[in-house]
Amino acid sequence: MDGRREGGRAGEPGHAGFVAASVARAYRLTIWGIALGILIFAGNVVLWALAVGNNQLFKDGVDWVYDVALYGIAAVVFGRDERAERLAAFAIGGVMTVAGFHTLYDLWDKFQRPRPIEIWALEFSAASAIVIAILIIGVLWRFRREENPVIKATWLSSRNDLVSTTGFAIVGLVARVLPVRWPEYLFDLVVAAICFQATWAIWKAARPDARNNTATGATGPL
Repeated sequence: MDGRREGGRAGEPGHAGFVAASVARAYRLTIWGIALGILIFAGNVVLWALAVGNNQLFKDGVDWVYDVALYGIAAVVFGRDERAERLAAFAIGGVMTVAGFHTLYDLWDKFQRPRPIEIWALEFSAASAIVIAILIIGVLWRFRREENPVIKATWLSSRNDLVSTTGFAIVGLVARVLPVRWPEYLFDLVVAAICFQATWAIWKAARPDARNNTATGATGPL
């Protein structure tokens, strides 16, 4: 056994980025908890939105599908062979790309069909998203320097969520104090940009040559 890593499938050399067995077990439990927790929360938001007939709240609940898909893919695939993990990282990058284009489409739709600002729905969505983003950052913090592409992908996603939810809260504050729309439009562009940036970083980490860099001790910025 290689003395640098504990035994276990995720610590074997064939995987895309070495992960100690103890870290792999902790990450697997963590990522399943995140995926299922978000699914339960989003389902309740959607049901509540349907009950009160609030379109903005319904949209915010449905938007969580990207997080459920992203963390769900990571939970299902992590710990399998190198090819599966790299494909999962590419898939997560694809989810981020779709989210970026969806944000741009939503921005275009806002220009075509301006929506009224619903302050209470905006505040609920912003507050709940910030709490969830902080919780996810907290539980994933210990894994932030891991070079496994699946772990890196979920860490970058959690980083993006914290940035976007904090900005969303600021946009809500601006809307409450001075009902103008341009900060919301500008922030949509920022969210789309960080989605695409995360996609590029994830795909770089998942390339076969990235494994060789990791094996020789080369690391990149998070």
